[in-house]
Amino acid sequence: MSFAVPADAYARFMGRFSEPLAVAFADFAGVEAGQSVLDVGSGPGALTTVLVDRLGAGAVAAVEPSPPFVDALTARLPDVDVRAASAEDLPFADDTFDGTLAELVVHFMTDPVAGLREMARVTRPGGVVAACVWDHDGGRSPLSTCWRAATEIAPDVVDEAGLPGAREGHLEQLCAAAGLQDVESTVLSVEVVFDDFEEWWQPYTNGAGPLGAYIKGLDEPARQALRDRCAELLLPAPFPIRGSAWTVRARA
Repeated sequence: MSFAVPADAYARFMGRFSEPLAVAFADFAGVEAGQSVLDVGSGPGALTTVLVDRLGAGAVAAVEPSPPFVDALTARLPDVDVRAASAEDLPFADDTFDGTLAELVVHFMTDPVAGLREMARVTRPGGVVAACVWDHDGGRSPLSTCWRAATEIAPDVVDEAGLPGAREGHLEQLCAAAGLQDVESTVLSVEVVFDDFEEWWQPYTNGAGPLGAYIKGLDEPARQALRDRCAELLLPAPFPIRGSAWTVRARA
């Protein structure tokens, strides 16, 4: 998988979903004026922007391992403390933030328990640690239609259902293993309407994430077969695509 893609390509691929999800996620995490918050795995800044709108740039920091995203976010929000770093090695002192949030990131952490433990470390005692991951295992991800078509055509394809946190109850288990307290969970859902099939399909071909990398690696006949099957599965345009995410909040 790769996230070494231009920020605008990722925004077209996932931003239409992650931006409205960020609002609901920040609400569930209890983000409010007067807090300082860290966005872990910020990408090009869907959640970071929501946090800045609520708290002001001086109260928000962000970390992201992908250089194109770091550059794009720095240009987009120059007054935010943006650093190139992974979740498993956060470049901040203990007890720095009132809240630490990770939107659509845990399933891509090299070591999710270590990443969540680091999030707790930099959060003040009693502060909030929150995370969300699409329900890939339950077929409720925005990517589920495309993955379904891929596995129908090639049953040996490995989709994202087995990634950490992408199945019911697993985020809670990871939080417990990381030593987090008072874990609460919910499901957050968003819906995006696409005006035509090409508007939906084209972002999948840019190489972002596991699905994008899979599609980019197909030869042209296989890619066309996948495209045709997706078109059969989707409703006539305009059509809605819904995404639901397992979501947790806990106390450091």
